[in-house]
Amino acid sequence: MNDLLKFITCGSVDDGKSTLIGHMLYDAKLLFADQEKSLILDSKVGSREGEIDYSLLLDGLMAEREQGITIDVAYRYFTTEKRSFIVADTPGHEEYTRNMAVGASFADLAIILVDASQGILIQTKRHARICSLMGIKHFVFAVNKMDLINFNKDKFNKIKKQIKILLAEFDYETLKIVPVSATDGDNVTTKSKRMPWYREESLLSYLENIDVSSADTETGFTMTVQRVCRPNHTFRGFQGQIETGEISVGDRITALPSNEVANVKGIINCGKEVNSAEKGCAVTIQLDKEVDVSRGCVFASGTKPIIGNLFTVKLLWMDDLKLVEGKNYLLKLGTKKIPAVVMRIKHKIDVNTGDKVSADTIYKNQIAECEISTSEKIVFDEFANNPGLGSFILIDRITHMTSACGVVSHVLRRSDNLTFHKMDISREQRANQKGQAPKTIWLTGLSGSGKSTLANEVEKRLFINGNHTMSLDGDNVRLGLNKNLGFKEADRIENIRRIAEVSKLMNDAGLIVITSFVSPYRRDRRKAKEIIGADNFIEVFVNTPLEVCEQRDVKGLYKKARDGEIPNFTGVSSPYEAPSQPDIEIDTSKYTIEEAADILTKKILELL
Repeated sequence: MNDLLKFITCGSVDDGKSTLIGHMLYDAKLLFADQEKSLILDSKVGSREGEIDYSLLLDGLMAEREQGITIDVAYRYFTTEKRSFIVADTPGHEEYTRNMAVGASFADLAIILVDASQGILIQTKRHARICSLMGIKHFVFAVNKMDLINFNKDKFNKIKKQIKILLAEFDYETLKIVPVSATDGDNVTTKSKRMPWYREESLLSYLENIDVSSADTETGFTMTVQRVCRPNHTFRGFQGQIETGEISVGDRITALPSNEVANVKGIINCGKEVNSAEKGCAVTIQLDKEVDVSRGCVFASGTKPIIGNLFTVKLLWMDDLKLVEGKNYLLKLGTKKIPAVVMRIKHKIDVNTGDKVSADTIYKNQIAECEISTSEKIVFDEFANNPGLGSFILIDRITHMTSACGVVSHVLRRSDNLTFHKMDISREQRANQKGQAPKTIWLTGLSGSGKSTLANEVEKRLFINGNHTMSLDGDNVRLGLNKNLGFKEADRIENIRRIAEVSKLMNDAGLIVITSFVSPYRRDRRKAKEIIGADNFIEVFVNTPLEVCEQRDVKGLYKKARDGEIPNFTGVSSPYEAPSQPDIEIDTSKYTIEEAADILTKKILELL
């Protein structure tokens, strides 16, 4: 049995999570005298007509006390004669599901509250699935508010059956179902006299005695490198936390992804030199030779984590903005942070039934299974084998907010047998042959802004100048290469990705590429810039006002959009995100097409 038990309380809103833990602390005499006095005084202006409101011990925010709900995660440390505890009291409201997921990520055990008068609710099911997703194997269901159903045994047994049906699909090790009244303290710290039919131990007694130490399925030693320590020219150490196994001086380890091998020369733990260290220790490791190691690399011995860039994940989506295929994020796995793309949404998971439902869009608080691709190969593992190398978060590249958290289900080996073939004739040789610097000139702007006309005129001038060019027009490409794509957000993202890849190939051939696409989203243009290369990408913002574009309406698209015939039309029913710092900006409403082309060509030639 572990001396320390880390657990969370979760469940639907107003199921009594904070009250349960507050009453546990109060009855077990785990409060200081000033805390007890403060609780009594605060309760006089609380929501229980002067009676002690035990939730106030956990709900510290003013908004929490005013609304009577938990908003943020409240951590409490307490100790009984038998055990030490850290509890994370998590919010039940759907709006704060992301906060609940944060609490679940640290816990060994989950106490899920169920209102006896309402039974299993959708949020109860969602929290149970999130706990399972986060790797929690030990569950306690506290059926609260038994006083509201007159401590009825039959009603409790009915809820107990529902709980067992819910948990049947999860991979768990222990399950305990306890009838309680958090307000009155029944079965919280001592056995209830009002439920003589319940002959098992109280909740606190169960928590004091449960063994959450699982059979260790992890093999070998792994440590993610967080920092390279170089205080002077004589010392070079690698700092990080040991994820699995143990390490000793003299052990032979492999640095991944470089696969360089070295021996451990020294280990420093808490400022002291030691001969060995084990899982959970934050250490500095010295090697007997120089190896190519930086933040995000992994040390391994006796096991072989996966090196790749494609894997299937299960994730909880936490962003207000929906998830669609092709979106680009920063993925943080271990200590590695790297650009990544959600390549495919396989399905979402129905919160009620657990069924896999086909979906092309994922919304806030939904759980989904997806395929992710990283911009380069990284070191990872399946979550079941190594939680430290198998859990991740996705970060929005613009707001830097956490958009999702999840776990790696399994690796995809589609690219394992593919190797990039380097040609004898290089990009530089092709460029020298043509006597020019290959670039992609990316024209973006609203429909009707004049992008295609301007691109055509600029290409003629570059051709006369002796440059070797190729023009990629939005409509032309959609009539051929991208004929299979529609105009949903995921299709637009894929449209731009393909164009970027084609532009890069043409640049490699030594050509100057001129593209004209609405490309309304900044993140897609940024991704195109990454694919093509920042030094080879010239962004041209054709900044023609919407009213001018709509007056022109050469193709009649604005009229159709206003009449509702074209959904998701940029500028009318779908947003256009203007470039914040374009390389070139031009408004075609202020010049004739010849004048605009002359101005743009001159600026382009200055950048070539």
